[in-house]
Amino acid sequence: MSDFYKPHRKPDWNYGGPRWRLSRSKIDLFEQCPRCFYIDNKLGTARPSGFPFNLNSAVDHLLKKEFDIHRAGKTAHPLMKQYGVDAVPFDHEKMGVWRENFKGIDYKHEATGFTISGAVDDVWVNLAGELIVVDYKATSKDEEITTLDEDWHIGYKRQMEVYQWLLRRNGFKVSDTGYFVYANGIKDKKAFDGKLEFDVTLIAYTGNDAWVEKTILAIKKCLDTNEIPEVGAHCDYCTYRKAARDVQTEFRAAQAKSVSAGKKDALFD
Repeated sequence: MSDFYKPHRKPDWNYGGPRWRLSRSKIDLFEQCPRCFYIDNKLGTARPSGFPFNLNSAVDHLLKKEFDIHRAGKTAHPLMKQYGVDAVPFDHEKMGVWRENFKGIDYKHEATGFTISGAVDDVWVNLAGELIVVDYKATSKDEEITTLDEDWHIGYKRQMEVYQWLLRRNGFKVSDTGYFVYANGIKDKKAFDGKLEFDVTLIAYTGNDAWVEKTILAIKKCLDTNEIPEVGAHCDYCTYRKAARDVQTEFRAAQAKSVSAGKKDALFD
């Protein structure tokens, strides 16, 4: 940490503090915008937090309970059978920790000293003994969800690849293919009747975690410098901050000009 600047958050929550972790979400933030990442993790001011998606969290919780029944019975979930995935939910003593926010799967990265972590939704295992990373998603769209081809889906893909990287660093054999369990809320029912129904699809994704190691090293280099990084290519937060600064500067300049003009006029009264 810089000796000339005191972060705006408690030191143990900032870069260099004993409780700081390089989480999956922090890695994604760096990919989105290095400047926002730096302001958060070194200068101590995070982006405004969004509202909690409680319905999504409820779907996530119920899916975990449903797959846990098959985990305990060592049986394949009907969704696996429907899509021809020859696997069962992985039963491991650390599954509860792997799923827990602020804990998750972790790995001590020797080259940087960072503890890298990420909380996974689920892990399956196939007949070859390979672990399969699974992520739950929930939304409500008119069309069936079968692909992840929107620009913003890159965050979902990076998320899965970080989990694959973490499991590999923990000594597990991991399949390149992961799955998104996508619950899509049905909106064309005649009535609500106090319940929300979903169509559930399974989307396969072939991950490539080769970028993760290079990004971790880039993050270390970024945090070790006292230079604030460039803005991310499409960062709405930085765009807003700049626009807000510019309009305030413009307003104050106009205000000062008006006051100055008023004083000059007063000399000739």
